Amino acid sequence: MTNLEKLNGVFCEVFLVDATALGEGFDNQHVDGWDSVRQLSLASSLEDAFDIMLDPVDILELTSYENARSMLGKYGIAL
Repeated sequence: MTNLEKLNGVFCEVFLVDATALGEGFDNQHVDGWDSVRQLSLASSLEDAFDIMLDPVDILELTSYENARSMLGKYGIAL
């Protein structure tokens, strides 16, 4: 499984969507149910999937699929 597939799997599991829904417009402004609890769940799931520990600032900025992709690069995870 590639890192991109892992990322997509986390988003699909947390938000109960199909991978085809993921992309530029998938963010906290356009996704029903994206609240602070779901954002923390997303952060925790990403930490587990990629064996990383996110900085608190990164968790706060985890407001879109694109931000998540960029943020993983900061932790040395190539997608």
